[in-house]
Amino acid sequence: MGNVQSPPNNDPRYVSATRAFTQKELEDLRSLFINLANQSQSNGKYISPSVFQSYFGLHGPLGERMFDLVTQERKDQRLTFEDLVDAKATYEKGTKDEIEEFIFRLLDVSGDNFVGRSDLETVMIAIFNDILCIKGSEDRSCSHQDIFNIFLNAANFSKHDEGGTEETMSFEDFRSWCTHLPSVRKLLGSLLLSPDSGRPGYQIPKLLTSKAIDSNIILLRKEYAWHIGGALSHQDLEDWNLLYHSSLNGLSFNTFLGNISNHAGPTVLIIKDKEGYIYGGYASQPWERHADFYGDLKCFLFQLNPVASIFRPTGANNNLQWCAINFSSEDIPNGIGFGGRVNHLGLFISANFDQGHTFSCTTFGSPCLSKTNRILPEVIECWGVTQDATQDKNDAVKGTILERFKEDRNMLKMVGLANSSE
Repeated sequence: MGNVQSPPNNDPRYVSATRAFTQKELEDLRSLFINLANQSQSNGKYISPSVFQSYFGLHGPLGERMFDLVTQERKDQRLTFEDLVDAKATYEKGTKDEIEEFIFRLLDVSGDNFVGRSDLETVMIAIFNDILCIKGSEDRSCSHQDIFNIFLNAANFSKHDEGGTEETMSFEDFRSWCTHLPSVRKLLGSLLLSPDSGRPGYQIPKLLTSKAIDSNIILLRKEYAWHIGGALSHQDLEDWNLLYHSSLNGLSFNTFLGNISNHAGPTVLIIKDKEGYIYGGYASQPWERHADFYGDLKCFLFQLNPVASIFRPTGANNNLQWCAINFSSEDIPNGIGFGGRVNHLGLFISANFDQGHTFSCTTFGSPCLSKTNRILPEVIECWGVTQDATQDKNDAVKGTILERFKEDRNMLKMVGLANSSE
């Protein structure tokens, strides 16, 4: 811990910021600053906007806004070493509230002290075009603007800008948006990390299909995979293999089970129904015959179109994953699904693969995922997640869901939810 040796600076804000770093981290920051200041041709005194934006890969309005925040909005086009230390102390080392307040201010790319839909659109364009480098539509069925809109549709704008025509986002609206879009939150929280550090939120799973498959029939676009991946760990973002596609394999439960039987890892189930809605679920456990709910707290539901959202387990109950095969009882409906309760799941597809349902459920805090509760599938896809070989296998312990995740159980006990049900 400590201050930088040269030049000395007794500014209380800067001195406080330095305490967030080890001496080694401060020395590394000093080396980075000197390198970028030299590129800025400033005699080592400051970093220019163009060099800053080029190094961190931030361009256009988002890069300009970040530079303004880091330089404390002085508008002098000069980023000092003290600026860099102070900004990174808040943005990377601060409390959860401090970090989220910084990101919320970052979203105000227009600099008018309000965050409106136009600000979010500018940010999403920068994310896909400049940061993730997903430029243009991969197929003609969905425009690039449509992709931006599914992320914007997840946002609430509960404030009204007096004197303006646009409704704006409150800080609580922002937090809710981040909860439902963890990929966005991860990326916006890592923009000042070193570009070669494997920044969170930057990785898109590699989608592997047969070369003979027409890419236009695939539901899972890169943008969707990035969105789903925001709720997963780094080791789950390597290769995703297409295991089943109803347009190729037919709407058949038996074919589905046969195609996925050799995949031991998690799967991503995606459904497009006849209303045009796209949604699905992440199954952390294999699809195997059970007479009751099973799974673990890594399962979640998601929406992809016309709105993008992730719904993770709330801890309200253990009704996470469902896979019933060849049961004769009406109390055990044959098919696959997630959450809720029997005959009233958060998402369910019958064993005939010709119908299903989706209801709001407390398991994931999710709404009805489609236009209506009844589902008529048009396309069903399933992707196998290839996990990193170094991943810890210790999750496969016997016992109930909450026994496997004792930390989650202790947390739930604190709020009185450990034994509640749907």
